[in-house]
Amino acid sequence: MDMQARAERLATLMEERLDIRGLGLAAKTRRSGRRVPRWVRRELDALIEGMKLAENPKLAPRVDYQRIENGTAKVEKWLLDVDPWDRRRGVAVEWGAGLAFNLLVVVAILIALLGWRGFL
Repeated sequence: MDMQARAERLATLMEERLDIRGLGLAAKTRRSGRRVPRWVRRELDALIEGMKLAENPKLAPRVDYQRIENGTAKVEKWLLDVDPWDRRRGVAVEWGAGLAFNLLVVVAILIALLGWRGFL
C-alpha cells in the first residue's frame, strides 16, 4: 500500500474511532492532542514527513519506507482496537463524576455557612 493510501486510511480511522475532524492526516494529527499516545503522534508525523519528502525526486531516497510501513501498521492496529463507544462512555462518566463532586462541595459549603450563621 502506498503512503498516500495509507494516510487516507489512517485519517478515516481517526475520524471514525476518535471523532477527530480535519482535512487530511496532517490536520487530524495536529488536532488529536491527548486523545492519542505520543508514540502514535510520532509515527503519524514520520508518515507526513515521508510524504513531503517523497514529493521531491531528489529527497525521495531519504525516506525510510520500512520504518513508515512498520509504524503505520502499528498505528492502524491501535486505531482498530479503539472502541469509540467505550471512549464516549468514559468521557460521560468523567463528566458526571466531576459534576457530582462539584455539587457535593457546594452543598458542604452551604451547610457549613448555614451552621456558622446559626441557622442549623
